[in-house]
Amino acid sequence: MKEAGQNSMVKVPLGFHPVIHLPDEYWVYDFSKGPQSDFDNPFAFTIGKYDETRPGMYTTPLFGGVRNHHVGLDIGAPIHTPIFAFAGGTIHSFGVNPEDGSYGPTIITQHQVSLPISVGSHHPGPLQDIWVLYGHLSHDSLNGLYEGQEFEAGDQLAAIGDENENGGWPPHLHLQVSVKKPVHNDLPGVVRTDERESALKEFLDPRLLIGPVY
Repeated sequence: MKEAGQNSMVKVPLGFHPVIHLPDEYWVYDFSKGPQSDFDNPFAFTIGKYDETRPGMYTTPLFGGVRNHHVGLDIGAPIHTPIFAFAGGTIHSFGVNPEDGSYGPTIITQHQVSLPISVGSHHPGPLQDIWVLYGHLSHDSLNGLYEGQEFEAGDQLAAIGDENENGGWPPHLHLQVSVKKPVHNDLPGVVRTDERESALKEFLDPRLLIGPVY
């Protein structure tokens, strides 16, 4: 199933900067019934939902045939679309996750911020440390980076990669928010369905950063 979406009413929360500048119209996918390879999407920008079971989508050995519950948020966009920092922070780690179906070029940033208490709320919660993963980037996005590098809200962090470099996926950003410090330059973007409850405590809804895009 598919849903049309519009962002004309979407407000980026608490003065955060847009991660990607969405147009007035985009498409919101529903992958809960599986891939939609026969769908000719008329929009250049799309959204793939957080907290969604996606049967039949993750078929490479990386996922072991058992991980199919998505715990990030996908923003489909044209190749080379710029990706910006939602808030000031530092580079935690970066590199290439080379496995078929993985993230390809990846950046994880670290922030100390007050997030909204819920999606769409304008009331800030407590100050906390979070780590944000940006996956499926271009290789050029990693040039010149170093761990601990500081940046400000609105600085361009990266750009959308193509299918030949981003792990083999249609061009999109996988955005994921963790309350636990990653050990390496990676986070599990999909988990087993029996891991969902614990995963959602560790990986927050990215709409807390970008607003209620659906």
